[in-house]
Amino acid sequence: MRRFPLRTLLLMLVGLIAFGRLWCVTHPDVTSAAPPERPPARAAASPAAPVTLGSPDCLALERALDAALRAPEVPSVLDDARARLKACAQPTARACELGPALNARAPFSQGVDTPLRGLLATLCEQCPGRVNPCAQRVGQALLDATVGRSPEVPELLWNLEHAGPGTAGACDTLVRLGLAPAAQAEVALPATVLPLLEGLVPRCQGAGHVPVSVLRAAALQQGDKVPTLRTLASATRVETAPVKPDQVTGAQPGFQAFDGDENTRVAVSNAARTSRWTADGALRAGYAPTLKHLVGVRVRAKGAGTLRAIVRTPKGVGLEDPEGGFSFVNPTVCRYQGTGAWESCVLTVPQVDVDAVSVFPESADGQLVDLEILGAR
Repeated sequence: MRRFPLRTLLLMLVGLIAFGRLWCVTHPDVTSAAPPERPPARAAASPAAPVTLGSPDCLALERALDAALRAPEVPSVLDDARARLKACAQPTARACELGPALNARAPFSQGVDTPLRGLLATLCEQCPGRVNPCAQRVGQALLDATVGRSPEVPELLWNLEHAGPGTAGACDTLVRLGLAPAAQAEVALPATVLPLLEGLVPRCQGAGHVPVSVLRAAALQQGDKVPTLRTLASATRVETAPVKPDQVTGAQPGFQAFDGDENTRVAVSNAARTSRWTADGALRAGYAPTLKHLVGVRVRAKGAGTLRAIVRTPKGVGLEDPEGGFSFVNPTVCRYQGTGAWESCVLTVPQVDVDAVSVFPESADGQLVDLEILGAR
């Protein structure tokens, strides 16, 4: 077999390369003529999850707190941590996450004047609400109380007092998960929740974070079990009179319950139990605008039952009325025996922002003869 000389092979390779370059020049790729597309610009970081490294002082605080946890007995280490806390106006999330570790190393039961407890107090007073360790401690304790775990109220009060920017959030949690359920007629609260409300609500109320309508409704519903809340909810009596409702819905003819005629009556036990039963009951006496004050009721009925106030609350607090577009709680304002004679119920805690008074019969043949609602617009 004849072998090509090396020189010949090299010349053939050079020719092949030259041909390839000439073909590329005379046959341009139309797609390469257009400038390459720029990659899409990266979206700015979401405000809800900012990427921040923190100031040098705040980064130094993280290291200083770590050192204090490792050597809490060294005065110079503690002094450095205090100085770093003073220099960092808003600690980073990482620094705030060290709060539980500080709490574990310096538990409340060992006193509030220990060095690490002091660092925790200052840290909580400066941490943002969403990562505030003291506010988170209050929220977790409330969740624990709702499943029957007894809270350490003095410790939680200490946390609430030092929650700083997290105070509003902690109090909002207390209102939504504790106070609002306490203001609802059909909610059976664990006994562990009421001591928490008695101990913490005064602090939140003093800071302006407790809606008056929710506080008064809870104090009325829980009665003698919450003496502190009843004291907080006390108010000067206003001049009141019987106020007829603007609208009566439910069992018909509902208006006969407000005509003052003892010979007419409404068969409330026959009312259909609709999806709005929690708010309307068998008969609903509604007010538009709401009653500014509700101080009592007088009722004449056949068969026992209860009357509940439908008290408007801030959006998302308590129950929801999707049709009405508002939130509410429904404390019991009267339990009547239904003997046929007039029965009076004076509210121990007057209610405010009352959207309606609803009737809930408890006997199979319940009849409402007359209903008189005492209040002021």
